[in-house]
Amino acid sequence: MTDRLHDQEYILDRDHLQDLLDTLRNSGRRVIGPVLRDGAIVYDDLASVKNLPIGRTDIQERGLYRVMHREDQALFGYNVGPHSWKKFLSPPRTRLWQGDRSSGMVQISNEPPETQKMAFIGVRSCELHAIAIQDRVFIQSEFTSPPYQARREQTFIVAVNCGQAGGTCFCMSMKTGPQATRGFDLALTEVIENGRHYFVVEVGTEAGMTVFEQLPHTVAGEAQKSAAESAVAAATAQMHRQMDTSDIKDLLYRNYRNPRWDDVASRCLACANCTMVCPTCFCSTVEDTTNLKGDHAERWQRWDSCFTMDLSYIHGGSVRASTRSRYRQWMTHKLATWIDQFGTSGCVGCGRCISWCPVGIDITEEVRAIRKSEESFLPPTEGHHGDT
Repeated sequence: MTDRLHDQEYILDRDHLQDLLDTLRNSGRRVIGPVLRDGAIVYDDLASVKNLPIGRTDIQERGLYRVMHREDQALFGYNVGPHSWKKFLSPPRTRLWQGDRSSGMVQISNEPPETQKMAFIGVRSCELHAIAIQDRVFIQSEFTSPPYQARREQTFIVAVNCGQAGGTCFCMSMKTGPQATRGFDLALTEVIENGRHYFVVEVGTEAGMTVFEQLPHTVAGEAQKSAAESAVAAATAQMHRQMDTSDIKDLLYRNYRNPRWDDVASRCLACANCTMVCPTCFCSTVEDTTNLKGDHAERWQRWDSCFTMDLSYIHGGSVRASTRSRYRQWMTHKLATWIDQFGTSGCVGCGRCISWCPVGIDITEEVRAIRKSEESFLPPTEGHHGDT
């Protein structure tokens, strides 16, 4: 099942991609997409096609990320960088309210809802699934986040299907890619062949059709559709990293006391890089600030991580005082208890946590090691609540 509005596909020439950006901007949207900055491909304001990482790709492995030149002039010839779209939908810092005291009276002002419409350019399939997961957390649960909901409802999404797989990608294992099937307004597949550079376009929503009808385009022929399918097939064939997700929830529940947690804790720095780059992690904390005069106060929400001591602090100390318990909490929540909470895995297989881990810890290898260890390790049978 897909979000495609109908079975028709279209061709948008590379020279007309700027028309898409201009149309979105002229409709009052802030256009955001991939740009090359400080040696990485990150998401930021996108003024022109010229700002895209033209002719660039990324090399990723455990604890390794490098931007390299390609042999062609592809605009989206990379995979994913350190940024995810949660940076814009659930920003690292958000003011919740502010209060002022004057003449003995206190005035509290809630932060007004976001009114700036946004357009995301270059959203990968794994990222579409990540956005859908955060939707479940923030707006499809009993407790909604009005700031997130306001941003999400005003966001136009232009997806780009992957034409290559990164060294740390495993979206095939998580059934989240490499081809976008839902959650987009427009989906593009970049094709460079026989001296021609174009995009095969699928329309996912009425809003997407409204925008696309304003652009110069033609109907895709069978040869062009086949070229797009071949590009996605190439990404699939290149993906060598895998995670066996069969019975994964019960696997981790059975192994709360597995010695493998000590092994990974001996390597983990508890730096929280994996949670900062993860497109689905949503831990946060709240900070109150007051000026020196004591007449103005603000409450801010900011990103936090289950790898920090303070996140699980209650009266008397931290519930998860050891690196062992904090890594176990992160991985078990991501792959097991998340399913109980939200009906889905919290991992989309983007591989960011592997690339941006300073010591190269690989979540797929940790799952594989726990599976293998069950051959010699017999976990306790009295439930899955292990030590901290």
